Amino acid sequence: MSNEIRDQVPADSAGAREIGFAVPHIYNASRVLFDNLAKGRSDKLALIGPAGTRTYAELCGEACRWGHGFASLGLKRGDRVLLFLDDTPAYPAAFFGAVRAGFVPLLINTLTPPDLLQFYLADSGATVAVADAEFCARFNAEACKDTELRALIIVSGDVGDHAAPKAMAAADWLLQFPAELEEAPTHRNEMAFWMYSSGSTGRPKGIVHLQHDMAYSEAAFAQNVLKLTPDDICFSVPKIFFAYGFGNSITFPFSAGAATLLLPGQPKPASIFAAIEQYKPTVFFGLPTLYTSLTKAEGANKTDFSSLRMALSAAEVLSAEVFNGWKTLAGLEIVEGLGSTEVLHIYLSNRPEQKKLGAAGLRVPGYEVALRDKEGRDVGDNEEGILWVRGDSNTPLYWNRPDKSAETIRDNGWIYTGDRFVRDSDGFHFFRGRADDLIKISGQWVYPLEVELCLADHPEIRECAVFAAELPDRRMTLKAVVVMNNRATDQSEATRRLQDYVKGKLLPYKYPREVIFIDELPKTGTGKIDRQALLRM
Repeated sequence: MSNEIRDQVPADSAGAREIGFAVPHIYNASRVLFDNLAKGRSDKLALIGPAGTRTYAELCGEACRWGHGFASLGLKRGDRVLLFLDDTPAYPAAFFGAVRAGFVPLLINTLTPPDLLQFYLADSGATVAVADAEFCARFNAEACKDTELRALIIVSGDVGDHAAPKAMAAADWLLQFPAELEEAPTHRNEMAFWMYSSGSTGRPKGIVHLQHDMAYSEAAFAQNVLKLTPDDICFSVPKIFFAYGFGNSITFPFSAGAATLLLPGQPKPASIFAAIEQYKPTVFFGLPTLYTSLTKAEGANKTDFSSLRMALSAAEVLSAEVFNGWKTLAGLEIVEGLGSTEVLHIYLSNRPEQKKLGAAGLRVPGYEVALRDKEGRDVGDNEEGILWVRGDSNTPLYWNRPDKSAETIRDNGWIYTGDRFVRDSDGFHFFRGRADDLIKISGQWVYPLEVELCLADHPEIRECAVFAAELPDRRMTLKAVVVMNNRATDQSEATRRLQDYVKGKLLPYKYPREVIFIDELPKTGTGKIDRQALLRM
């Protein structure tokens, strides 16, 4: 990693001083896993689940084999390795093996189509990819064209037909390498791994994270909110390739010597309930859309949730209906927070003992947050402002995107989120939408999120999304897409009831002019509502 990038990262920040965070200048992120050996946890289970179990010693040994294997393919320090994997033991093993050897893994959404996969390979310059056998068809001629990919390592199956060069099955290939590997002497501010943005507002951006970022997010969020112990078992339904899932499944449990429950495949309610009953996790991570599905699913009331001590949510606003539905079902209140891939994990969070429904939460120790107007001036309590955040896990840049880096990553390490919030006098932050989603309807300004939150509280609605739509005459209007609890509802009558509800709860002009009824809202690979798909309806 060049000094030009390294020098952009503050050596000592107010956030780091607040939580007493410090790592040596020579630091490798694989210590998050490997330090468990020195702490006497070699025989303790690190991974459990239907794809198999691993002790800490076994997982570290597999990671070392992966590191040696990548080096045998001619990779040099800082070279990229694309990971296209489901949540099985191969994921943390390949990830930590690459990092320990000084290479840079890319965590890629497994729903990625070949044309976007080609972009990731070309943009990153990755020469090696690791993929589950079921995803290998994605590495076709379109995906491999004009890229530097020279080897594809296949796990959980045999080598199939694809266009990638030098394909080999991981199982036999890894056995030739030793199960011990010294960590590369990386600098604390060298690249460790990348994730890509969803690309919902344009071409996806490569979000670079550094060697110390995992340890920082754990010291800030996990130690202050989760408070994990070696007896905990973490179960994150959001996948590892998602920044939220990565922290939940890898960073936080391994930092505490706890265990992770990995569930491969599509996370259907029945499989989630079965995993909870069989493996008895203690900390559960979900999203509002997931909690909605679970509380409405068949068999929910027959599931034993007694092993859980905490349930968390992030990524989208949690409605009162979902909060109360889960509390009734599982006997737990959901702890809501807000984070981003750029910051790596959560920087605003409620606490089990300190929470307000509908709030993203309080500032997480280790992160500075500010609400500012469009001119960059701080605003006071109960005034709306755009959220800025600073902490030592912030990305220093978007790869090869100086334009986007300049828009988002500002002077002195601040990230401009583009999210509008109001902070109350107790320090709780309430999301009010994006800075750029204000629209004018009938001469009046309206935020679609305000209307969406209003509809979400209607007792007939299971889930909904509200967004701006352009009419043929170029005027703007509001469109609501809703999933009703009773699918047999008369749509004409329901439209009138929902519109009247919004008129009564908010101002009359804020009601959605069009209401579309569907059986299920489309979701992204990370479980969020796919708003781009809704815009195409």
